[in-house]
Amino acid sequence: MSGEEPPGRPQRLFIGGEWTDPDGGHYEVIDPATEEVVGLAPEASREQVYAAASAARDAFPAWARTAPEERGAILDRAADLIQRDSAAYAGLARAETGATAATALGMQVAVGAARFRRYARGALEPVERGLPPQVSPAGAMGKAGVFGAVAVRQPVGVVTCVTSYNNPWANAAGKVAPALAMGNTVVVKPAPQDPLSVYRMAAALAEAGVPPGVVNVVTGSGPAAGEAAVDSPDVDMVSFTGSTAVGQRIAEVCGRGMKRQLMELGGKGAAVVFDDADLDSAVLGIGTSFSFYSGQICTAPTRVIAQRGICDRLVEKLTGYLRLLKVGDPGAPDTVVGPVISAAHRDRVESYIDLGRKEGARLVAGGDRPAYQKGFYVAPTLFADCTNDMRVVREEIFGPVVVVVPFDGDEEEGIALANDSDYGLVDYVWSGDAAKAFRVARRLRAGGVGVNTVGRNMEAPFGGFKKSGVGRDVGSYALHAYSETQAIVWTG
Repeated sequence: MSGEEPPGRPQRLFIGGEWTDPDGGHYEVIDPATEEVVGLAPEASREQVYAAASAARDAFPAWARTAPEERGAILDRAADLIQRDSAAYAGLARAETGATAATALGMQVAVGAARFRRYARGALEPVERGLPPQVSPAGAMGKAGVFGAVAVRQPVGVVTCVTSYNNPWANAAGKVAPALAMGNTVVVKPAPQDPLSVYRMAAALAEAGVPPGVVNVVTGSGPAAGEAAVDSPDVDMVSFTGSTAVGQRIAEVCGRGMKRQLMELGGKGAAVVFDDADLDSAVLGIGTSFSFYSGQICTAPTRVIAQRGICDRLVEKLTGYLRLLKVGDPGAPDTVVGPVISAAHRDRVESYIDLGRKEGARLVAGGDRPAYQKGFYVAPTLFADCTNDMRVVREEIFGPVVVVVPFDGDEEEGIALANDSDYGLVDYVWSGDAAKAFRVARRLRAGGVGVNTVGRNMEAPFGGFKKSGVGRDVGSYALHAYSETQAIVWTG
């Protein structure tokens, strides 16, 4: 793993192509499963974050002029290097995030490598589009003529990438790779809970040949580093994944500076399950909310809108599914549910479980803390007989908690209940009637809708309606997100 910090050494910042000692010392990164120290992450000062943005600004002109073929080749080499060291990277990711070993390797590191591979190709996608000529008559602006035009996508400039804690490899790669492919330079501010993996990514990029200053990584245990990475005058765009509340504060700063934004925020995914649904399929899909990242995923179908005819059977099947899930050491091969990211987050999730009881929801399963001496574990929890006005139904819990809201009416009522939410990231429909399922999907106010599946097409646009975000990325949409469109017009 050439080019990165030696094992066991406190991590340093990566600014302008140099590993830099932090002004603020270090803080501990904690393994959520063992509560042991994984490593020491650097505390960047505001001045160091500004220096990172300045380095990115200085590197931007040359990187933007670099041939797309060369940018793509560098991203391709980075993917090779990540794959080469994937076992070690997955071990670190598992320790930082509490993800199971299989998830850390297959869904974190492997997806990160795949995204660099995808945008190595993306660097070669056309950035110019010819527009139909327009005939303009003579007038105050000049003589008559035929005007041609071409729309050209240009890099935005310096992009601050603020990443989430639930998947430091895939989330960071999903921002950094398309931004670099388009010719932007980046300042990456990882989540404070698990930043060490992102430094490994920066090392791989440096080894792959990314010039100094094109990629910079800064961290801090509190909000100061992130605030500086957003408000730096050298930053042209902010790409953020995280809570709606933090996203709103970032948007206010971006608005004052007229900075571009790409915001992937909170979610409270509705799963509308009709009487004619394949319940086994629905249970497998909804069950990912209990297990995948221990429910710490914004796309999870945590809010089940179940038609009355199948509601009791669905709850019974979900309860049976939940009881098959092994909670425990994420390094064990048969573990399905690991810990949540921190003690503070465990306490937050448990406070929502207590709130659900007080609001009158019926606790069907879970609700108690698993009996482990160490680790931030939350038992997968299922509430039934919920109503749409309950806070456990309306607010994002971001943990292994599923709520079931029954309805008696037809598809109109199901649609109304699903849309009665501040969020609109990804919703789901289960029905044996394909025409009905797609009809309902088109009326859900969400950026994405899964029909009889929780799977994703990784070329499809991803982003939210309402308070779930602004903008779209993934596939070629990400290349558009990290570019400005310029019009060149001529007459002959």
